[in-house]
Amino acid sequence: MPHNQFDKKSQAWSALFSEPMSDLVKRYTSSVDFDKRLWQADIAGSLAHAEMLAAQGILSDSDHAAIQDGMRAIRSEIEAGAFQWKLDLEDVHLNIEARLTQLVGDAGKRLHTGRSRNDQVATDVRLWLRDEIDLIVALLGDLQKALLDVAEKNVEVILPGFTHLQVAQPISFGHHMLAYVEMFSRDAERMLEVRRRTNRLPLGAAALAGTGYPLDRERVAKTLGMIDEQGRPQVCQNSLDAVSDRDFAIEFSAAAALCMVHVSRLSEELVLWMSQNFGFIRISDRFTTGSSIMPQKKNPDVPELARGKTGRVVGHLMGLLTLMKGQPLAYNKDNQEDKEPLFDTVDTLKDTLRIFSEMVGGQLNATTGEKEGGISVNAQAMEQAAARGYATATDLADYLVKKGLPFRDAHETVAHAVKAAISHQVDLSELPLAVLQQFNASIGKDVYDVLSLRGSLNARDILGGTAPNQVRTQIARQRARLA
Repeated sequence: MPHNQFDKKSQAWSALFSEPMSDLVKRYTSSVDFDKRLWQADIAGSLAHAEMLAAQGILSDSDHAAIQDGMRAIRSEIEAGAFQWKLDLEDVHLNIEARLTQLVGDAGKRLHTGRSRNDQVATDVRLWLRDEIDLIVALLGDLQKALLDVAEKNVEVILPGFTHLQVAQPISFGHHMLAYVEMFSRDAERMLEVRRRTNRLPLGAAALAGTGYPLDRERVAKTLGMIDEQGRPQVCQNSLDAVSDRDFAIEFSAAAALCMVHVSRLSEELVLWMSQNFGFIRISDRFTTGSSIMPQKKNPDVPELARGKTGRVVGHLMGLLTLMKGQPLAYNKDNQEDKEPLFDTVDTLKDTLRIFSEMVGGQLNATTGEKEGGISVNAQAMEQAAARGYATATDLADYLVKKGLPFRDAHETVAHAVKAAISHQVDLSELPLAVLQQFNASIGKDVYDVLSLRGSLNARDILGGTAPNQVRTQIARQRARLA
């Protein structure tokens, strides 16, 4: 072959070029190693496109049938691990199209009528991410149910509530778990909102300006399930925006990053609570590791690693924002760099949610039908810690307010009482009545009901409060929502 000629069949766009792409550039620009995971979405989008082309009379019925047969064969090859992914063909789209042409001839070449890889990849990523969001929402539901199981078992367990990591007020441990249920329920809501904006069709925008073929884009949207709640097709309305928009990927990454931040906050508490200095909980051995030198150690590696992986996911969000910030309209090769961070974010979030659901709630025993493992609670250690921190000081202030004292004066009075308790190395509830009455004469014997941890807990009997009956009401509400 003369030096100025090369195999033009190896590249979909090579007719204009007089020399082949260098091997270095092939490796640098190829995405097939990571975007081949889009193959199912690519086939689905191609079949919907072909069906529409046939319905519009752009593609013959025989070519349409050949494309369907070829795609079935390709699907079987990929599922069997027999499909040959080729670096020369750059990406998932050209690999599948080239194999289709091998199998069915010219019909495969006609499939690309009225579309470009620009709108094709945007469609594939949206289809893929839509399905991944559905999985993530289900996993968030599993984690919320695991937290509810722990909450329900520990409604009456008293935990010191902290602000600034200082003992603040006694709360129900079940109430504390419900705080994370609220966080993860918002994460699920955000994911569903992102899904709605993700589920819009770019296909038909072609390279950037639309196409002269009489495409029925709404038909393709319906075929692919890109519809709203009323069944109306959702189609990207501007061809330039359709091929260059990556808002949906950034929105997803932002929602994923916030979800991982919630996981990280829970992780931090689990790490603290598991330490000997707290001793509030125990995590099943299968979620911990030992030390290579210290035989007594049980390290909370799973929550620690989740805390670390949060930085990774937040980093991907920053990467995607930076990727898009300087791009002019319309499509640019920069956008090839959107996939690896997006893919890794999805994988990291799914893996983290799966493992946390089991670590928190336990694993179902197939024989007994009961859950085993999960978080074990040391109720005694929690209550003792709450008793050490003057956690009922606010209750004493509220008691004095009910006796007619302005709150600011009550606050000052209780501060003096706490100082006295500290000097005597006792809890407020252990100060004699005569000593308490030195700070305010209106204090009576009934104050000891107020100063008890249990009395403080039961007093917070308002919507959203930590009183056990409120906690049970919230558990029932959350279970009904997740049913």
